Amino acid sequence: MDATTTTAQGTRPRLPRRAVHGVLLLDKPLGLSSNDALQKARRLYRAEKAGHTGTLDPLATGLLPLCFGAATKFSQVSLEADKTYRARLRLGVRTTTGDAEGEVLAERPVQVTREQVLTACARFTGEIDQVPPMYSALKRDGKALYEYARAGIEVEREPRRVTIHRIDVLDFRGDEVEIEVRCSKGTYVRTLAEDIGEALGCGAHLVALRRTGTGPLTLEGAVTLEQLEAMDEAGRDRLLRPVDELLADWPVVRLEAEDAGRFLSGMRRRVALPDAPQVRVYGPQPGAFLGSARIRGGELISTRLLSPLEVEGLLNAQASKHRHPS
Repeated sequence: MDATTTTAQGTRPRLPRRAVHGVLLLDKPLGLSSNDALQKARRLYRAEKAGHTGTLDPLATGLLPLCFGAATKFSQVSLEADKTYRARLRLGVRTTTGDAEGEVLAERPVQVTREQVLTACARFTGEIDQVPPMYSALKRDGKALYEYARAGIEVEREPRRVTIHRIDVLDFRGDEVEIEVRCSKGTYVRTLAEDIGEALGCGAHLVALRRTGTGPLTLEGAVTLEQLEAMDEAGRDRLLRPVDELLADWPVVRLEAEDAGRFLSGMRRRVALPDAPQVRVYGPQPGAFLGSARIRGGELISTRLLSPLEVEGLLNAQASKHRHPS
């Protein structure tokens, strides 16, 4: 029996899912969870397979790369990548959640200079230990920490080592500071905001957070859900980035047709290349992305492979874009 959708006009057949391959750079709106944003985009694309590359809180906006089809095999690469955020801090006020949603815990006068802000930010660059906030999705005994927090229960959390590559102070006016942070995965910017506030002696909480970068991907060319909804299917398909953009900063290895076929079957290939922990591998045709690998002792060893059908789908999508450029 065919699936149906009920609308104000009655019942109509639901359009079938389809094989879609690529990466969509979504500009996630305020107030929507990452999974809700993913499901809305997936319905618009009618995609058989989809996933996102790292959760953004509902109160955060910005870059949420969505992976469709073959791209889901490499979503972990983006999940593990460094992130870049713009954050706005309110000095002088601490809240229960570390952000604007929480209740006020304490208020203190703000008497700090720009130089003191710069010094405080410098204290938190490099490798640091962070205690994850209670209002987070980390699990303890199968329950998210925020579930305990909402029940008024505080549980002990182990500090986690993260790396803050840089903190740039973009603006400082009175009791508000805007910073740009480039950091390793797993960094809680809310916790960073609170720590900077404590270092300044006045406390702080996060009032706005926007992700602007994930590894080599940026907000440039990102689209909103509203823009997606206003397009037809062909227009949406043209927005999809190639799967290998998730690996854009990895070295490239190209194989001739015979070696490419054997590589796709999982066989190791001899290559006259130096050892490398991660490379992206291509066949002889332009854009024929085959998967990822590592090089050890002159051998190319696959780590994640596309299926022949997926490689064909990528080549067909690329040919279609060339025939119908936006």
